[in-house]
Amino acid sequence: MFAAVTGPELIPLVPFFFMGLMFCVLLPIGLALFAFWIWMLISAIQNQGLTEGEKIAWVLVVALLHWLGALIYFFVGHPKRKQPLVAAPKP
Repeated sequence: MFAAVTGPELIPLVPFFFMGLMFCVLLPIGLALFAFWIWMLISAIQNQGLTEGEKIAWVLVVALLHWLGALIYFFVGHPKRKQPLVAAPKP
C-alpha cells in the first residue's frame, strides 16, 4: 500500500522540511518580535515618565536597533512609565 521512503529518495523532500520549519516556527517568532517592537515604540512615544529629550533618545534607540532596542527599552525605560514626570518646584 504505502512504500517507505528511504535513502536517495528522501533527498528531494529536505527543502520541504525546512520550508515547513520556517513557516511553523520562525514566522510566528518573527511576527511576535515585530509586534513587540511596535508596542515598545508606541510606549516610548507615549511614556509620561520621560522628558522630551529622553523620549526622542528612546524612540531613536528602539527604531534603529529594532527588537534589541525594544528589549533594552523594556527593561530600562519602560518602568519609568509608572512614574509621572514631576516638575521642579517654582521659587
